Formats: sequence, structure tokens, C-alpha cells
Amino acid sequence: MDIDPRRLRVLLAVARTGGVLAAADELGITASAVSQQLTKLEDETGHTMVVRTPKGSALTPAGLAVAEAGEEIERALSVARARIEGVAKIAGVVRVGGFTSFVRTVVIPRLPEWRTKYPQLQIRIVEDDFPALMRLLRQRELDAVVVELDSTTAEQRSLSAGMTEEPLLDEPWKLVVPAGALLTTENIDLARLPLPWLGVDPMAANSAVLGRLRQSAGARMETAHQYQDTLTALALVAAGEGIAIVPTLALSGVAHDGVDVLDVPGLGTRRIVLRRFDRRRSPSTPVDTVARLLRESAGAFDTRSAS
Repeated sequence: MDIDPRRLRVLLAVARTGGVLAAADELGITASAVSQQLTKLEDETGHTMVVRTPKGSALTPAGLAVAEAGEEIERALSVARARIEGVAKIAGVVRVGGFTSFVRTVVIPRLPEWRTKYPQLQIRIVEDDFPALMRLLRQRELDAVVVELDSTTAEQRSLSAGMTEEPLLDEPWKLVVPAGALLTTENIDLARLPLPWLGVDPMAANSAVLGRLRQSAGARMETAHQYQDTLTALALVAAGEGIAIVPTLALSGVAHDGVDVLDVPGLGTRRIVLRRFDRRRSPSTPVDTVARLLRESAGAFDTRSAS
């Protein structure tokens, strides 16, 4: 299989924007040129890369495999270009928004290292919830945001025109119950647990998980209290006030006293993604440099150590 690597850029654009027209706009070429490059790529591989859906274009399993290879090549080239151009040229202020557990666990511990490596790059962190982060991004008050989604329902959220989304990390949801509340973790009926669920902000990703469980169980699931911070949820669970669904990352570096953290089939995963409007692809630009740093930090995080 002899693939022209230049066509991978087109496939990646379709994957990231969700459609041929949006990919053409992203690349600054015509939609016809995008379609032609995809057709040639399919001829070279002998496999269909993209299929049309009611929501746009989606990659086939073969397309995903080729796109992953393209991302590896893209990252390798980014590293090479950055080394050639020299880190001293990376200068400017980049405003990054994110949610609590990602900012606390993945970003803040790396700031000293990044400051040493890129002395002229200033990274400004804004911590907020999903609606506020997206509003600030659309208003261009932030250059990029890291947001959380329930992976099962993530496709229901649409992106604004010109916005790109890049996956950073998928991590399992955990069930947190009072210590000793469950004698066994086998065949757990999530709709009939002995304590009520703790309520959470409707815009939070774990709220989508509760909605998904209600729908699949076909039963009303009682909620008690309402929290925003994971530490509050853990305190309520430890006090025997309810049970909660918590992402793995949020459990990193915090005490689990009085609670059991369980892996339960059917909870799914939380998807952490980077969203931005910046269309420049040179790794010498400040925003792209920060995006690369976030990718590397998220990729290096071991979610197993958080549970």
C-alpha cells in the first residue's frame, strides 16, 4: 500500500471538522479538491475512508486507522519543526480555559517546566464551567479551551462554524459509594442502588451520564443534594448522603476516606477535548505550541494512578 502522505492532511481536516465543506474551508481549498484527494486516498489504500451521515461526514474504521497514522506523522513533524526553528521564537500570551480537575492535575504541575522551556511564552489559565468556557472562546477572550464530554453523548454537541475539536484524553467514569455500602460489585443494577444519586450541575458531563442511565433503565432515579466540586461529592458520599459518578482524573491526589471507588460496566468514559478557532498549523505559533503541550501532558497522564 503506497500512500501519498500529503493526502493525510485532507483526511485529518475532514475528521476534525466533521465534513467536506468545513474541511475545505479549514484548508483553504475547494470542496471538490477535498473530495478528489479522498478518492485518491481510497484508491491507494483500497478501502473507503469516509461515509456520509445525516450529521456530516464520518470516518470508517479504515479511515480512523489512517487518520491515526496521519496524526503521528503530524506530531513528529511538529516536533522536528519546533527543534529546527528553536524554542526561543515561541513568544506571546496564550489564554487557555479549562475545568477544575484537568487544570489542577494535568496543567498546573507542568507550568514550571513549560516556563523554563519557553521563557517568552506566557500561559494564562482560566478555570470555569462548560457554558462559560465556550462563551469566552466564541467571544475570542480565550484562545483555546479544554472541556469535558460524556463520550456516549458527545456527538450531540455541535461545534460553531470554524471551531476545531481535538481529543486529549478518554478516561473511565467511576462509581463512588459509601465505604462498605455494596457487598459485591458483580451485576450491579444502577437503577436500584440503596442510596440516592447526588445531583450535579446539568451542564456537567456526569449529568449526561445520569441521564443516559435513566433512559437505559427506564426508571426514575432519585437524586439528593447538588454539587459542583468533586471534593463536595466525596464528602457527601462519605457521610452516607448518596452515591455519585466521578471521572477518574478528579480523584487524583485527593483523599478517598470513607468511600469506595468502583469500576462498573456500563458507565462509559469521559472525553476531554481541546477546542479553538485558531486555524494556523505552524508549530511555531504560541497557540499551537500550547496545544501540543496539552496533548503531550494529557497523553502522559496515567488514569490508573488516580483510582
